[in-house]
Amino acid sequence: MKRINWLFLLFFFSLSVNGQRIADIGISAGITSYLGDINPNRLFYAPLPAGSIFYRYNLNPRHAVRANLLLGGLRGNDLDFSNAFQQNRSVSFSGLVAEAGMQYEFNFFPYSTEGKLMDYSPYFAAGAGIAFDAAEGGGILPIIPFSVGFKINLLKNIGLEVEYGFRKTFYDNFDGLKDLVAPSDYALIHNNDWYSYTGVSLTWKIGGKMAECPAYDDVDSRRKH
Repeated sequence: MKRINWLFLLFFFSLSVNGQRIADIGISAGITSYLGDINPNRLFYAPLPAGSIFYRYNLNPRHAVRANLLLGGLRGNDLDFSNAFQQNRSVSFSGLVAEAGMQYEFNFFPYSTEGKLMDYSPYFAAGAGIAFDAAEGGGILPIIPFSVGFKINLLKNIGLEVEYGFRKTFYDNFDGLKDLVAPSDYALIHNNDWYSYTGVSLTWKIGGKMAECPAYDDVDSRRKH
């Protein structure tokens, strides 16, 4: 994990040197939650504290690329569920998950933290990354993160964001179980464990103005009026 952290720190530094006039840095606090063999469908099951730091390179007010580091807790317990299969199985787990990822962001409205007070935009993000499972010692795992969120300017150069997202993993052992689900719950989504992150972020603009995006001029002008 030390090697991974150094690689991402170097990545953040290189972006700040080349694109400091159009960059954001941010910190985020929230919760992580697990989906898998123990919990097949509860979205906010057994949440644990989580936090993230990130660096965003804004290509223009509509498009950005973000790199992040995240650390959060995951847990699950069969006894939290009333069905007879899980009550008899009685398996539980808890531990930490660490994540390093990159995502592409699309803002539905033009947005920048240097823009007008109370400017806002919903956004979508998706990308790729790696996670380290400290709960069951699973090592480094590939993941596909995707999320939706909402951004708003609070003050000059300061923004507030709320985000909810899932991480699809290619791993079925966060909970120490491999496809050990009740016969009635067999489905494609349960073949691998997932986890989610819900967080609130503060962002700071590092430099000056970014380039406009002419492709959206018609839409943007209607929004301003």
